[in-house]
Amino acid sequence: MSVEVAPVNSPASSSAERSHHHYKIFKPHGYLSQFVPETRKSKKLLGELTDFPLGVMAIGRLDHDSEGLLLLTTDGMVSHQVRSKKVDKEYYVQVDGDIDDEAISKLQQGVEIGIKGEKYLTLPCQVFKLDSAPQLPANGRRVRDARHGPMSWISITISEGKNRQIRKMTAAAGFPTMRLVRVRIGNITLGKMQPGEVIELSDISSIL
Repeated sequence: MSVEVAPVNSPASSSAERSHHHYKIFKPHGYLSQFVPETRKSKKLLGELTDFPLGVMAIGRLDHDSEGLLLLTTDGMVSHQVRSKKVDKEYYVQVDGDIDDEAISKLQQGVEIGIKGEKYLTLPCQVFKLDSAPQLPANGRRVRDARHGPMSWISITISEGKNRQIRKMTAAAGFPTMRLVRVRIGNITLGKMQPGEVIELSDISSIL
């Protein structure tokens, strides 16, 4: 399905009259998935990427150290729809060590993690090892020297979104996360976007 998109503030986007606005962005490493700081500490926020309209909100979150696809909208109903378990999310995850079939099987079946002090068993999900490192933009952060041991990449697709879930899952399987990039939400993909890039979507609900 083709999706009409237009860069923010382009003639195509400014000429169209919409009751709501929707965006996809490549959240860079080091940014918070919010517009208002929670503390007085200086943190990079989404509003620094471009001038968003009043009332725009992030649909879900990527933590400070995670990167990739994040959807924004001014429509609360769309936000609720995207955050539901009907819409899956895919992540490319670099893990510490050469992950094996046993660990992948554990992740696929569900692993026990901690959520707000309680034990939680993650739902079954899709996991597979990538044959090679994905072509992703550099994030300006060196993970560690390869001489300290091997690293590998996996794809994880989940339908839930607990706090820091992916990181907790790979750690529970014995392979801590080194880099985490969300590449897909439903049918919307990161594609060839670059960190900090913002694209306005003509619609979200019809392409999820």
